Amino acid sequence: MASLLPRRAAAAARRRHLLVPPPPPGAAAAARRGSSALPAALVRRAGLVGGRWVEAPAAFPVQDPASGEELGRVADCGAAEARAAVRAAHEAGAAWGRLPAKERSAGLRRWYELMVENKDELARIITAENGKPLKEAQGEVLYSASFLEWFAEEARRIYGDVIPASAKDRRILVLKQPVGVAAIITPWNFPSAMITRKVGAALAAGCTVVVKPAEDTPLSALALGELANQAGIPAGVYNVVPCSRQQTPAVGEVLCTDPLVAKISFTGSTATGKILLKHAAGTVKRVSMELGGHAPFIVFDSADVDRAVAGALASKYRNSGQTCVCTNRFLVQKGIHDKFVEKFAKAIERELHVGSGFDAKTTQGPLINEKAVEKVERHINDAVSQGASIVTGGKRHSLGKNFFEPTLLSNVTTKMLCTQEETFGPLAPVIKFETEAEAIAIANAADVGLAGYFYSQDPAQIWRVAEQLEVGMVGVNEGIVSSVESPFGGVKQSGLGREGSKYGIDEYLEIKYVCFGGL
Repeated sequence: MASLLPRRAAAAARRRHLLVPPPPPGAAAAARRGSSALPAALVRRAGLVGGRWVEAPAAFPVQDPASGEELGRVADCGAAEARAAVRAAHEAGAAWGRLPAKERSAGLRRWYELMVENKDELARIITAENGKPLKEAQGEVLYSASFLEWFAEEARRIYGDVIPASAKDRRILVLKQPVGVAAIITPWNFPSAMITRKVGAALAAGCTVVVKPAEDTPLSALALGELANQAGIPAGVYNVVPCSRQQTPAVGEVLCTDPLVAKISFTGSTATGKILLKHAAGTVKRVSMELGGHAPFIVFDSADVDRAVAGALASKYRNSGQTCVCTNRFLVQKGIHDKFVEKFAKAIERELHVGSGFDAKTTQGPLINEKAVEKVERHINDAVSQGASIVTGGKRHSLGKNFFEPTLLSNVTTKMLCTQEETFGPLAPVIKFETEAEAIAIANAADVGLAGYFYSQDPAQIWRVAEQLEVGMVGVNEGIVSSVESPFGGVKQSGLGREGSKYGIDEYLEIKYVCFGGL
């Protein structure tokens, strides 16, 4: 059976050369633009349905958030293309689910290897359509690939069970089987990693998928499709339906209501997640959701201030503050507050450099669009109007477009917008507190709970606070918590289920009880 994968890879390669649509007008000029040019070998602008690159009646533009320049136009798939993708996934599901786990593992492993081989090209695509610094994009590609590697290994460790029966003529067996077609709806802030963290688990479990990438960043999802074809992933197992903001409601409704879809996995805002849950309720689909966060970062008097500042810098300003687990509220104890703010401000001014993601010196790329910039401005203006002080930054960067200065605010209170809702930008508001109980109360006041961080050198306090924070993930003296081995997810309105780790594959498996009688 293992020999089937190389043959499938060859067949996929033949399909690829036959079916890739010709580059659109202007593509040749785009390829000559230097370091930011998209890698032609991986750029696809059609949807991927049943192993074929398919056009749609219309196309929508993908823009570079740094310059506003159009990178190309991508097929604007609608409800018809989404239904076709679901059917293709359903038709491919039986054969894929019946493959020995070793074969599914081999396919995922080859896909991982191709991602690593093409890491620089994939990173350039991410930086072009998302704007994040190239070094961060390269890190995302390796992080993204690691989920395929991890779940390639987990595919062979889907264990059932045998339970002792109360009757001597019976045996009780427990089987784990794939749920079926999974609809994968992903955001723009990690356009590669958010796909593989879901798809790796789904394919390892024996499910097939339809991916609906964010309209801002569809090129990364399509590049992954190209590599999936090269890896020999069978036609229909990995499908992609890119679409514009205008088509998103129709495509989302198909993916959430089609009876052939058994599972929905979504990463995005809490508001959108609630809409998808309502759609999914009609057919009682399995659902996992990674929704909004509002992460607190608490610095206690006992903390190592230099370590706390380094963690704060990483936690807040990675991807220009556009991550679901980045810190949104800094809570600093009274005795250490002034020292922390002073050192944090100096670190921001010394270590953060705003610019194009393709500039080697850049640590802070643009925000994804004008709407994101306006939200940061609104939060700053609201805070300042209520008495907050701008320590550093505070305005749009001189580069213009979607660039914004990394900003630090002090004298912040819990009545300000920036402490009540997720900013999703390079804004760090600092609240001064006096007691541990006060900090915990402020941190837990949110109706979401994805990640939380705190710095302390008091062992008893570490245990107390880690257990009391109402979040799904806690960083203790650590500002970055994501890893392939760790379960990712939140509590409250931050979502349902977990991704990554040994627990992630369970989201795509059904448990079947078999009673074997008459023995």
